[in-house]
Amino acid sequence: MSDKKNPEQPIQQQINIELGEKEAEGIYSNLAIISHSPAEFIVDFTRILPGVTKSKVLARIIMTPQHAKLLMNAMIDNIAKYEQQYGEIKLERQDRNFGFPDFPKIN
Repeated sequence: MSDKKNPEQPIQQQINIELGEKEAEGIYSNLAIISHSPAEFIVDFTRILPGVTKSKVLARIIMTPQHAKLLMNAMIDNIAKYEQQYGEIKLERQDRNFGFPDFPKIN
């Protein structure tokens, strides 16, 4: 039987997420290559090292357009919280943007 007191209230579901030892170490990336199709967004993470002309994709994340937008909103929220606590993140002008084009600042 469902709860009729507040039908608009979403049901909270607890999800247990396991973090393996290898995944907990993380992967350092200073370049993300983002592409998309009508059905999905693909983010390839790699890193560029000084003096090295070749790079390898270290991780590939494939997600729906809806999840890509939710990720973007979560990143905007977390960056705002970070800057509130630690100050503005300064972006130095470089000849290359390493996979991140200049976009207008989002407040």
